[in-house]
Amino acid sequence: MRIITDWHLHSRFSRACSPDLTLENNALWCEKKGVNVLGTSDFTHPIWFAEIEEKLEEAEQGLFRLKSGAHPDMRFMLTTEVAQIYKRGGKVRRVHNIVLAPSLEAVRKINAWLDEQGSNRKSDGRPILGFDSEELYKVFKNLDNDIVFIPAHAWTPWFSVFGSKSGFDSLEECWGEMTPYIYAIETGLSSDPLMNRSLSQLDNVMLISNSDAHSPRNFGREANVFDIAPEKFSYNEFIRILRERDTKSFLFTIEFHPEEGKYYLDGCAVCQFSCSPEPRCNLVASDATKLHRQCPKCGKPLTVGVLSRVSELSDRKIVAVPENHVPFRSIIPLQEIIAEAHGVVSTAGAKVQAQYEKLIVEVGNEFYVLLDAPIMSIMAASSVVVGQAIERMRAGNVAITPGYDGIYGKVKIF
Repeated sequence: MRIITDWHLHSRFSRACSPDLTLENNALWCEKKGVNVLGTSDFTHPIWFAEIEEKLEEAEQGLFRLKSGAHPDMRFMLTTEVAQIYKRGGKVRRVHNIVLAPSLEAVRKINAWLDEQGSNRKSDGRPILGFDSEELYKVFKNLDNDIVFIPAHAWTPWFSVFGSKSGFDSLEECWGEMTPYIYAIETGLSSDPLMNRSLSQLDNVMLISNSDAHSPRNFGREANVFDIAPEKFSYNEFIRILRERDTKSFLFTIEFHPEEGKYYLDGCAVCQFSCSPEPRCNLVASDATKLHRQCPKCGKPLTVGVLSRVSELSDRKIVAVPENHVPFRSIIPLQEIIAEAHGVVSTAGAKVQAQYEKLIVEVGNEFYVLLDAPIMSIMAASSVVVGQAIERMRAGNVAITPGYDGIYGKVKIF
């Protein structure tokens, strides 16, 4: 059976997140989106974890459903993101990691250990920890061997394993002895699998994609699509697929166009200046491995974007994802498509919402509408223009103004 997962998001207890993020509401939106397995997120937060314990029950090994019986086919996996700030290799490192846990008992052990270390779990759904990534992974593995770390949004300049501001040049630099247990990395909104495959050092890891959503409406803007037999549906099976790099069971990832991500190009948000890492920008140093750039308007250092950082570390040119790796499909969220088709800026308007709900009811969930539904069915439930827009999206016939320095890019279909 086809299973779509989104493992990285946040709860209402993380900073700048929607109060609508409840377990019940998350399950409702997963049905609308077509997400089958959603991360719980933020399981280190004491209030949120108490809700998880109260409202969820294990349905399959490591997968949970609502005890109330609502949305019976939707599952949760125990996940969180941790922010780590520490010194390694003579530099201050800022790295975010996704933690996958196999059971409530494993999470209880994690939380108890954090309490013993004096960590303030109440401060934020995504806790800030002063522990080295390698050492923290060792500790968590000792608590439960089935716990898995995945580097989050691996290229984000400020907080990631390869980030231009405080990251590393290789997985081994960051993870040391634990590198063999890094089965996957999360590509993040500003990169896609094609960009990542230009690094031969990543040949032995899977590439996954998640929404990093701060509100239910953004669930599934990036996701992972698996083919799993019903009798094998479990936490352990997902981990096996990643560990064994099973490309038959991992069908494809669903991706943002990376140009739409808010750290794609080099840039300065204050001066509204951006630049690609090409020589015509006249900002690239003669040594291509040292991308020292300054804003031509204010003279301050540019925020080096994901495209530059990937270019700096890449060692080959890739024009298509190799056959032995997981392919991907790029999408535009359905509400954005409807808004553009009707010539409106906001996706929150009544007209957009009404047509979104009508499509979900009459055609199917959002992923089915975007990826698989016949165009004529979409047109019948919405309009000719919406159908044409989805057809163009599927063909990759879009125009994008790239994002930079915290500013999202803009995608235009027409």
